Amino acid sequence: MTSPLMEYLGIAGLDIAWLFIALFILMIVMIVLMSIQLAKYKKLKKRYERFMKGKDAKSLEQDIIALFEDNKFIKNENEKNRKDIREIMRRMEYCYQKIGLIKYDAFNQMGGKLSFCLCLLNDKNCGFILNSVHSSDGCYSYTKEIKKGECEIALGEEEKKALDMAIGF
Repeated sequence: MTSPLMEYLGIAGLDIAWLFIALFILMIVMIVLMSIQLAKYKKLKKRYERFMKGKDAKSLEQDIIALFEDNKFIKNENEKNRKDIREIMRRMEYCYQKIGLIKYDAFNQMGGKLSFCLCLLNDKNCGFILNSVHSSDGCYSYTKEIKKGECEIALGEEEKKALDMAIGF
């Protein structure tokens, strides 16, 4: 069974059974591919319906606009928070952040270590030392100013320890 078309295509000598087998295999492959695409389509359609549930184009547009407005608000608040944090950090430089406390017995006979040196420094190691000396006659307090970790007045042993403790804080 030869036809002019098969002769024109150059397959006149081909057994027609092989042609049917090839077409049958091609048809099965096409059915499998179509089934896969149909499953993907159904999955995508479910996602779309879940996304659009109870919404029309107008309400969806309003939702998108609201999201953009929220985004703008969050950006503005974020920038405000950054400025506030910078201001707080600037102010913190001048707050007392470092502390050194040494308790000692000013007069060996008194006992109880009732005297103390308190050193308070800011971030730039500026502040003061408060020295409170307890004796049987009373309690006397002295202060010494600290600038950049140094004191212009000579420091006692306990005051040096308190200053070193605060600087190493």
